[in-house]
Amino acid sequence: MSLEHAAVNGRPEPRRTQWTYREVADELRARIRSGALRPGQRMPTQAQLADDFGVERSAVRQALRILQSEHLLANVSKGSPATVAENTQSAFRGPGAPPQPTMVGLAPRVTAAFRQQDVEIDALCLTSVSLTLAMGEPLRQIHAGRMKPAKVRVRVLMPSRDIDLAFPAPAPVAALEAEQEAALGGRLRRHWLAQRNAQGQVLKHNLTALRTTHGMDVRVEFRALPFTPPVKLYLLNGNEALFAYYTLSRRGEQLDRERVDVYDAAGVQQMLFAFEHGAGLRDTTFVEQSHLWFNSLWNTISTDLTLIGP
Repeated sequence: MSLEHAAVNGRPEPRRTQWTYREVADELRARIRSGALRPGQRMPTQAQLADDFGVERSAVRQALRILQSEHLLANVSKGSPATVAENTQSAFRGPGAPPQPTMVGLAPRVTAAFRQQDVEIDALCLTSVSLTLAMGEPLRQIHAGRMKPAKVRVRVLMPSRDIDLAFPAPAPVAALEAEQEAALGGRLRRHWLAQRNAQGQVLKHNLTALRTTHGMDVRVEFRALPFTPPVKLYLLNGNEALFAYYTLSRRGEQLDRERVDVYDAAGVQQMLFAFEHGAGLRDTTFVEQSHLWFNSLWNTISTDLTLIGP
């Protein structure tokens, strides 16, 4: 990946060797969400965006149409530049909100959950990296004195260290002998386990530290599943369920300074679908059934999970 830099609205961005129209949409959506692109602001021209991202104008137009369908942009046409919608926050939340990448959609919802006095978050995931990242903003606001929940309860279900993972898994390589393939699988499993443990420890430390720094009642628990979850699920304050599929692809990964091909899913990029209790029968039922499902796993086939060891 090249590190040439282009500027959009004065903000340098790394130029990839190849952007897809969905990645262009993701980047522009993230800028709107962060405030780098403000409500009512005119976007750069399609020609400028195409040059900045190094793509064809057709890819820019597809990206802009996606954001228009999500009510984040207005006046998208081949003529004058589009403008950022006036009320973008309502597009990011609420019934009918479009699915968003985990790295975009999870953090604001977790932050909103922390505005309640009693915070309850349940998560089922491959590792807790997305949840750990999403905790950054509420923790900043707590330390800045802008919010202070009285009680925080977090429960996380992740795969057990004692199972053969369905993914991440080595992609078949014809030149590899069976023993070499098994050894590669073992290295990949240890890599995943180290990440699972490290992210879980960071999450637990950052939250339990609030007991000392802010006198909060905090409990963080982890339990292990006897299978690799094909989906990720976040349940927030009994009111909202965020659901995503782990979509697998073959990609290269650095493993012990060696690049290997694996079947895996980029967790922070998986599309989150939001369901809210009270937003119609379908949403309410999904939230309720998701809680029942999570609790059934927690209370039956899951086991204690220790975040140490290779």
